[in-house]
Amino acid sequence: MPLQIVGAGLGRTGTHSLKVALEELLGGPCYHMVEVFQHPDHMALWIDGLRGRDVDWHALFAGYVATVDWPGSGVWEPIAAAFPDAPVLLSTRASADEWHRSASRTIFEGMATRGSDDTPRAAMNDAMREQFGVPSWRDEAACKAAYERHNDHVRAVVPPERLVEWQPSDGWGPLCAALGVPVPPHPFPVTNTTADFRAMLGLDP
Repeated sequence: MPLQIVGAGLGRTGTHSLKVALEELLGGPCYHMVEVFQHPDHMALWIDGLRGRDVDWHALFAGYVATVDWPGSGVWEPIAAAFPDAPVLLSTRASADEWHRSASRTIFEGMATRGSDDTPRAAMNDAMREQFGVPSWRDEAACKAAYERHNDHVRAVVPPERLVEWQPSDGWGPLCAALGVPVPPHPFPVTNTTADFRAMLGLDP
């Protein structure tokens, strides 16, 4: 089965909760950054994609029903072109300030604490940063501007009938409407909070 959802939303826009929700709605696995860590051989493919080289997206996503989060959101356009029948899901936060508060205390800090080395993971992080268009993950103004630029670009190029916008407070509604499935009778999942993420990486004493 090809991808049913192409996620264009950046990390820290509720993407892990989306992963859990989409897996329930679609009955299959959703690709997320955690998948990259479980499949380190994928990192070279993501580096290629982020740097504009050709990737066989159908092969990479074989067995997956959706993709959300980085690194996929950095190259959502070629993925969307490879799966033209899939809605494009743009997950955002209420403001760039809110997004940056979460990202700076989680993924950006996590990447900074790992330093710079020659591992594939470090190379993928560099490719993500370069594609995002910022000199450093610590540059708050540049990151906020890149976040706004990314979201504006998605809205500008995706046809309205294909675009699904979603924020964490929206819950099941927009997803179920886009997929034509019933709303589950239980609350929308809330996972990978800032506290959860920092605990996972040991960022707090």
